Amino acid sequence: MTETPLSDQDIEAVTRTWLKTIIVEYSICPFAKRELERGSIFFNVNHDTQIDQCLLKLILECDRLDSDSDIETTLLIFAKAFTDFEDYLDFIEIAETLLIEQGYEGIYQLASFHPDYCFQDAKKDDAANYTNRSPYPMVHLLRETSIDKALESHPNPENIPQHNIELTRKLGLVKMQTLLAACHHPNR
Repeated sequence: MTETPLSDQDIEAVTRTWLKTIIVEYSICPFAKRELERGSIFFNVNHDTQIDQCLLKLILECDRLDSDSDIETTLLIFAKAFTDFEDYLDFIEIAETLLIEQGYEGIYQLASFHPDYCFQDAKKDDAANYTNRSPYPMVHLLRETSIDKALESHPNPENIPQHNIELTRKLGLVKMQTLLAACHHPNR
């Protein structure tokens, strides 16, 4: 029996579940809840597998943010591309260079999320990797001005990464694995 491919709506629903049940619930990003509740996060499910097409989609999302101030941030979700984490990292490096070349340095910033995310020099089974593990490879495109404003109003923003590392390690690898797996099956 072959598995039916998920629709864009299903992929977005899985991603929203991940945002709500991990990122917001555990305050991995203390700024995500407000934007999720406001409906100012744009979800774009992309089925391209070629790097050049994925880069084009990234620039088109920059154009969307340029022209629509109601969108605070975009999650560009790669439904089929970058299943290999090393390939994904190569893509991120090219994407960051492209943003600079297109004049978006200081305007937009990329945050990276991947199902197999592993911080440099970290062990694959370190629960801290789950601060950046997601159901699908994705790029979070953020407005720099919004980041600056959010950080100004947050007490000790420099402590956020360390808090997340400590939290995920305290929750443990099995809990983090279970939480991420549950995003694919929210009604179970």
